[in-house]
Amino acid sequence: MESLQSVFQYFTNNWSYILELTFQHFQLVATAVVIAILIGVPLGIYLTTNKALAEVVLQICAIIMTIPSIALFGLMIPLLSVINQGIGFLPALIALILYSQLPIIRNTYVAINNVNPDMRDAAIGIGMTTWQRLRQVEIPIALPVIMAGVRTAVVLSIGIGAIAAFIGAGGLGVLIDQGISRSNRDMVIAGAIGVSLLSIIADSLLGLVQKKLSPKGA
Repeated sequence: MESLQSVFQYFTNNWSYILELTFQHFQLVATAVVIAILIGVPLGIYLTTNKALAEVVLQICAIIMTIPSIALFGLMIPLLSVINQGIGFLPALIALILYSQLPIIRNTYVAINNVNPDMRDAAIGIGMTTWQRLRQVEIPIALPVIMAGVRTAVVLSIGIGAIAAFIGAGGLGVLIDQGISRSNRDMVIAGAIGVSLLSIIADSLLGLVQKKLSPKGA
């Protein structure tokens, strides 16, 4: 009970600082996921036309997912030091974009491939072009599965983004990092709670967006 009161007191006394770190965390994750969507969704759609390439790309994305985040951040340091960006926002952004690719590309690829062939044939039969068929038939049907991949990428990025604090990218991971350095349990718990709440809120909001955008009966 005293522990909970202590954490609550920390939140009360440092709410503006926690809010600032939360915004930094949100900014990093949102930027990474938006870029990942712009890359992953078109790539996933294209891969439906080339299954051999799809296997290679999905395998590469899966391998990237197995690399520990702190190790990937470490690899970024010497690479980006060439442009004086070895630590901070940029390496964290690149890492989160890479980690987000697998769920987005895979879900897009699977969703488009699983569109009912009869609906695709019907669209072709009424004279739709490839772009019209994709925009008006295939993507709307595939959208729930694509959005599920985006939600996974967001939650994953929020969790990994906490580790980005160790390379100076800011965010809620700063509380965890500083708390460990200072042996301050309240800071560590506050950071963990902040990351968890941000993940829950983001996933819930994206769930509402997914429901709103999904065609009725899909």
